[in-house]
Amino acid sequence: MARYSGAVCRFCRRENGKLFLKGDRCYSDKCAFDRRGYPPGQHGQIRARKFSDYGVQLREKQKVKRIYGILEKQFRIYFHHALRKEGITGTNLLVLLESRLDNVIYRLAFARTRAEARQLVRHRHVQVNGRTVDIPSFQVKPNDKIEIRTKSRKIGGIQDAMEAGPQRGAPKWLELDAEQFTGLVKAAPTREDIPLDIHEDLIVAFYTR
Repeated sequence: MARYSGAVCRFCRRENGKLFLKGDRCYSDKCAFDRRGYPPGQHGQIRARKFSDYGVQLREKQKVKRIYGILEKQFRIYFHHALRKEGITGTNLLVLLESRLDNVIYRLAFARTRAEARQLVRHRHVQVNGRTVDIPSFQVKPNDKIEIRTKSRKIGGIQDAMEAGPQRGAPKWLELDAEQFTGLVKAAPTREDIPLDIHEDLIVAFYTR
């Protein structure tokens, strides 16, 4: 599957907000958005760009895709799943994204970024209910037990991420046991549990226009 492998700090500048794609760097004075809070490119500083309604909806959709590291085809599939579920489509979409295994690994502070979390899952360092899962998009459910494999707990990246974990804090729908490298999904996430500046109604409007 294709995956963007270029610079990611430009995404924060493009979306005019921190997307926390670089882990600890985003909390430091080296953050590219803090240093250059204008769009990338040679015309970024020249003038403020005005967006149409469509442009505003597109930018919001692109922002959420970049936060969760998902490409267009898969994101559209998530939207159609959310549309078919009972409840508010925008909220359903965010809950589906938050329930991805790679995101849960990130939220539990086993990885500094979602990209790192995706790599941990792909490389079979993660178990769900005692079974190794190597699919980053795996949907966790309440009462699922997430853990780092015993042989993988000495990996430097995991150790570093857990040391920096208190900066973010685990959401209330997850329970972390740092000593045992395990986490428990206590409940499905709600919209209030997703501390991101996202206007999901704009994404719904984009796909249903």
